[in-house]
Parts: sequence; structure tokens; C-alpha cells
Amino acid sequence: MEYFTKFDDNTLICDVCPRHCRLKVGQSGFCKVRKNTGEKIELESYGHITLPAIDPVEKKPLYHFFPSSKILSFGTYGCNMGCRFCQNYNITKTQNNPFLLPKATPKELVKIAKKYNCKSIAFTYNDPVVFFDYAIDVANLARSEGIYTVAVSAGYICAKAREQLFSKMDAINLDLKSFSRDFYRKNCLADLDVVLDTIKYVHDNTNAWLEITTLLIEGQNDSDNELEAMCKWLVENVGVNVPLHFSAFHGAYKFSNMPPTKYTTLKRAYDIARSMGINYVYTGNIINTETSCTYCRKCGAKLIERERFQVTNYNLDKLSRCKKCSTKLDGCF
Repeated sequence: MEYFTKFDDNTLICDVCPRHCRLKVGQSGFCKVRKNTGEKIELESYGHITLPAIDPVEKKPLYHFFPSSKILSFGTYGCNMGCRFCQNYNITKTQNNPFLLPKATPKELVKIAKKYNCKSIAFTYNDPVVFFDYAIDVANLARSEGIYTVAVSAGYICAKAREQLFSKMDAINLDLKSFSRDFYRKNCLADLDVVLDTIKYVHDNTNAWLEITTLLIEGQNDSDNELEAMCKWLVENVGVNVPLHFSAFHGAYKFSNMPPTKYTTLKRAYDIARSMGINYVYTGNIINTETSCTYCRKCGAKLIERERFQVTNYNLDKLSRCKKCSTKLDGCF
């Protein structure tokens, strides 16, 4: 399926993301990688991978998706978001980044994943929305070889493209960068409502395991009122069993002078989310074992203990149930 609209003057409107860039022949969109070649929109970054790595799946972060398993992670370049605080700006903002490698075919990536016994492949670092075509090709081949697929995304995507991309994923971590429309407009050049719609869509209309991450920035998106409103929306729209990660920000890109997020800020967000009824809440990008543990939603027993993305204790039975009260842990195990 082609995701563009063509006009008589050979201009094309890209229909992958809500920006709907109108492109003259030879012109690329906001993302810098989807280009009007005259007849169609082509992905210039196809096959150009950035920072391939074998990671623990917890690093995505995914805490309820085959814990301790290995995942092959890679991105490309370009992005359809305009985040002023981008933690991967040296990858997303230019194709002349120092981490870009020669082209890799889907077959080559699947071969690498199998060689290193990776249970899954993650499309990450920039956003699979912008390398939509490539991600789908890799995902189709990976799944045919018994390898799971993971998208780490900001969720800024149109409905038809969203259906196509996320139907190929076994797990998805969606960024919810703030619960303020003004923050999204000023600091991401994007629309919060599109992201909320994507979160609800993934939860209601796909079979993918969903987790959500919010990067907390001191004084920007961390007020009690905003966090309470966000958690209330999540409880009402995706329930209490979707894991929520609060990650620490470290100065980067246009927010390079901003202070790093304190653990006390993360813990405050953690406590708010737990008080609102969310069962699985975590802190990340900072070391604290207590708030990186998974607790039984019924009896409160520690089920999975983690340190630096490593599982250090695993207290589930063979059916992924709490050994103390036999309540099944939500997720894929």
C-alpha cells in the first residue's frame, strides 16, 4: 500500500505521519528521509542502520516482555518529531552522523539476530514511523523465522500507516512525552492528541504487548497536576496493568543546559502513579533497585528484581505466577 496522495503537478502529500508534508519532485519531508522521486515517495534511509547493538530487552525499556532475553536493537536516521530535548539528536537530525553503517538487508539483520540468539528485534533510536517501509520488511522476515518484533516509538503516525506498522509488532513501547498540549506544541512540534489516540489504538486494536515511557524534565513536564491528569487518563483508557516507566532526563540538544532529573522527582511521579492505581510503575536512567522491581498486583511480593537493566532475582513459577499467591503477572513470559 502506498501512503501518499498525488496531484497533477507531480507534488505528493506524504500520508505516513500527521504532518502531511506536501513535497515537490526531489523534495524531502520534515523527517528528512521520505522523498518525492517524481512517481512516489521513497525512503532514502532504507537499509542504512545506526548503532546496531545486542541489548537486554529491559533497556528498551520493556520489563514485562521475556525478561532477561537478548534483543537486537537498531535505528536509521531522521525523525518526524521536533523534540528540543532529544536524547538521540546526533542520530535523528542528520544522515551524516558518526554511527551510520553501510546498508543492511532485512535478511542480514535477521541473520545477526539468530547468530547471537536474540529473541527479538527492536526498531528504535530514531522512530520506526520514519523508516516504516524498512521496519515492516524486517519484521515480516523476522517473524517468519520465529523472532519477535518490537517498536519503540513516539506514536506520531496516521491511522492507516499505524494499522500496517503496529500489526507487525509483538511489543511496543510508546513515548508519552508530556500530558500538556502546550508542551507538545512548543517542545516537540507535535500534537498530544495524536499520541493519545495511538496509545489507545495499540491497546484496543492490536495484539502487541504495550508499555509506556515518560521522560521527566525538571520544571517542564513533572508537576503533580500534570502527572495526576496523565495517570488518570491512562487508567481510564488503557487500564491499570500497562507498565509505565518514568525516565531521567540528561541535558541534550536544545535543552543541554537543563539539569538532570533528580531521583526524588522520579520517585514523586512513581508514587503518584501507584496512588492512582497503576500496578506496574518503574523509574529509569537512574539507579534505584526498589523502583525498578516488579511487584505482585495482588499481594505485593517482589516478583522480579533488577539492577542496571539486569534481572537479579526472578520469583515467578513456570506459569508466570507469583510464587506466594499464584496471581499471574501481566505480560509475555
